[in-house]
Amino acid sequence: MTDRPAARSSARKGFALAMAAVLALYVVLAGSRAVQFIATGQPLAIAVGVALVAFFLIGAWALAREVVFGVQLDRAVRELAAAGGMPQPLPGTPSGRADREAAEDAFPVAKADVEAHPESWQSWLRLSMAYDAARDRRRARMAARTALSLRSTAPQEAP
Repeated sequence: MTDRPAARSSARKGFALAMAAVLALYVVLAGSRAVQFIATGQPLAIAVGVALVAFFLIGAWALAREVVFGVQLDRAVRELAAAGGMPQPLPGTPSGRADREAAEDAFPVAKADVEAHPESWQSWLRLSMAYDAARDRRRARMAARTALSLRSTAPQEAP
């Protein structure tokens, strides 16, 4: 029997890496084209080149930000799992997603945990997982960012 959550996690990481590679290729090609436009010396081409440089910088910043977010989140999830703090697995659908009704039933527990421990990055990370299971990606990312922020300022335990 395969470990479905681990397989989904690997597939998601692979997809994320592929998308990052495509975005990186786009950023490099746009940067190269920008230099070519600017090198022509024509005012309109220079303006287009400068706009492409701006898009290049924004794309590079977005790519770096998302990769760092993913790496930090992966480390936090691994740390939470190693400490035995992961939420109970939810029943799944044949596609591998969490059953929506089960996710919505589990959500109040995660929310109450955050309300009881608002400074706990672990509680916020579990809330993020609850949002994700309930398919609310925007709130899941916001809760994950809060968890990572709290984790970065939390005192480190001695080994």
